[in-house]
Amino acid sequence: MRADIAFNAYDGTTLRGWHYTPDASGRHPTIIMAHGFSAVKEMYLDKYAEAFAKAGFASVVFDNRNFGASDGEPRQEIDPWMQIRDYSDAITFAQSLDQTETGRIGIWGSSYSGAHVLVVAAIDRRVKCVVSQVPLISGYHGFRRLVRADFIAGLHEGFHAERAKIATGGTPSMLPVVAADPMAPSALPTADSYIWFTETAALRAPSWRNEVTLRTIEYGFGYEPGAYLGLISPTPLMLIVAVKDHLTVSDLAIGAYEQAHEPKRLVLLPGGHFDAYVAGFEQSSGPACDWFRTHLAGG
Repeated sequence: MRADIAFNAYDGTTLRGWHYTPDASGRHPTIIMAHGFSAVKEMYLDKYAEAFAKAGFASVVFDNRNFGASDGEPRQEIDPWMQIRDYSDAITFAQSLDQTETGRIGIWGSSYSGAHVLVVAAIDRRVKCVVSQVPLISGYHGFRRLVRADFIAGLHEGFHAERAKIATGGTPSMLPVVAADPMAPSALPTADSYIWFTETAALRAPSWRNEVTLRTIEYGFGYEPGAYLGLISPTPLMLIVAVKDHLTVSDLAIGAYEQAHEPKRLVLLPGGHFDAYVAGFEQSSGPACDWFRTHLAGG
């Protein structure tokens, strides 16, 4: 069963999404979910929430602030620390619902939100289980894998100019999320990013917009979610990594996994970053359901 929901974040911003519940009545362990970089909830989060509902879990699924159905300004801007706070506010909202077993809260994230849930699990002890799928591990190292070395200095000059412009009342500059030409300026300059975002938007997510603010990229450069991996325990952690991922590169994620303490599990998917949502959906959602069954529903 799915119902539309709306709740206020810490600063009063209204976040909107869906509440999924299993067919059975009563209170249920509940999973909090949001999407990754610029994506909206219609980009396959419904499939994951449906799989979790079949496994006996409720889900609170929401659009990140400034995106999709949620409020927030400036539009199309991603501040990872605001999105992290929004996860915790979504937990508070979930605990207010009659269908939630308040002591059994899990969190799930993918890509950029896969990074966020690592931080949330480390700092919010209401979280009893976490699944992080194809996560960004290091903003600094991750973005330097995507941006040519001879472009880095110019990019930082652009950040500085953008700060000066906004400080004097200018409006935020925008950058495409993806571009058909991987050498053209974009936030995610890989061919598979362009294909997945444009095809998925046309198929099921007309509210997705192919732009983010330039400040979004600057915020990302300073974001280091992998530093929190060693702080998550004793909360059970599952890390799902796609071995052919060249967006949130797999070697950084596999290497960082060693910093986490038990209980933990590493799942390797055979495809690339975006295969987890479609071609490899069963391979990504099945282990996540099993992990939540074991550590959130008590087996």
